[in-house]
Amino acid sequence: QVQLVESGGGLVQAGGSLRLSCSASGRPLSTYIMGWFRQAPGKEREFVAAIGRSGSSTYYADSVKGRFTTSRDGAKNTVYLQINSLKPEDTDVYYCAGKGGVQLTTTPRSYDYWGQGTQVTVSS
Repeated sequence: QVQLVESGGGLVQAGGSLRLSCSASGRPLSTYIMGWFRQAPGKEREFVAAIGRSGSSTYYADSVKGRFTTSRDGAKNTVYLQINSLKPEDTDVYYCAGKGGVQLTTTPRSYDYWGQGTQVTVSS
């Protein structure tokens, strides 16, 4: 079983950038397809991005295309989410998640392992 820990969130002004990290322990992260999700209080968890096991395939929600980039570093056993041109509406708790299989998916229930989340707050 893999344990996931997100970091890198914080308070940033609109237009700024952040890089979120998702570090794994227990198993190699290359075993899993990784996803990023975000959630605001009282709202459903929303898909943001996914990356295949090799890192060569990625998929993004339309709302973040061109601003968000996910990548992975096998040597560091870490997945990243680079967020540029931040907007106030990007304010959320961001989660990384892992799943087996070969297909990138966008539904939270298809992911088996979750981190605790990291808060991103964007001020206008």
